[in-house]
Amino acid sequence: MTWLASCRKFLREAPWQLWTAQLTALIQSEVKRNFLKRRSIWIYLVAFAPTAILLMMVIQNPPTGRDNIQESTSVMAHVFQIYYLRVGIFVGCLGIFTWLFRGEIVEKTLHYHFLSPMRRELLVLGKFVAGMVTTTLIFVLGVFGSFFLIYAHGGAAGRAFVFDGPGMGHLVAYLGVTVLACLGYGSIFVALSLVIKNPIVPAIFVLGWETFHAILPSLLQKFSIMFYLKQLSPVPVPSEGILALFAVGSDPVSPWLAVPGLLCLCTGILIFACLRIRKMEISYLAD
Repeated sequence: MTWLASCRKFLREAPWQLWTAQLTALIQSEVKRNFLKRRSIWIYLVAFAPTAILLMMVIQNPPTGRDNIQESTSVMAHVFQIYYLRVGIFVGCLGIFTWLFRGEIVEKTLHYHFLSPMRRELLVLGKFVAGMVTTTLIFVLGVFGSFFLIYAHGGAAGRAFVFDGPGMGHLVAYLGVTVLACLGYGSIFVALSLVIKNPIVPAIFVLGWETFHAILPSLLQKFSIMFYLKQLSPVPVPSEGILALFAVGSDPVSPWLAVPGLLCLCTGILIFACLRIRKMEISYLAD
């Protein structure tokens, strides 16, 4: 039997209805737990910190309608790329996705999933999708709130930029990049949580890799999540300071290649996580 015939037989005989029901139940349970846990409060603080600061600035300085829209656009680009992409979403995904499995080990409940009649690959996918729903919803709302406050302060000029100019396209791009950032960082931290007991140390390495990826050779830059996210951001933010001196120029990637490139990178990481969990053994004594 050829490889192609084996794949066709698997797709035809696989219990898709059972797997769908198991995934749905797992995702619902995990999403509820992620949103309602007390330890998740700090994720909201990270996601809405810029929104809260901007809100206080708007209250102290009411809109006059004389804002420089170009300056507002630059502020939004810096808030998004410097804070959300480099810090906020990274830290939020680190907290949510690493805890999906490490939290179960700490609470000594992971063995219940392993004893249930569910494929371990489905367990990885179900928890990953639940983490995506959580982080995407929280950070999309945070980015939208920041965007709204920045341009609302511009009065009529801000409304004209958003509804009659390129502003709405910028908003869609910011929200889309937010979803892709959660996808990219989420896949990395799910895989790390299955390989290393304490993912904080490798997370610091990943943060350094993402922060200083611009000084890496052009080929290595393509293994960075930030490489693709910067290409998709609607307003570029040039490198400043010492990074600008050592930055290695890389050919720009169009969105038609950046999005599939990022998706392929994340798919490869998730496949590795699915293969890794097959060999995973639980030892609560070691934790």
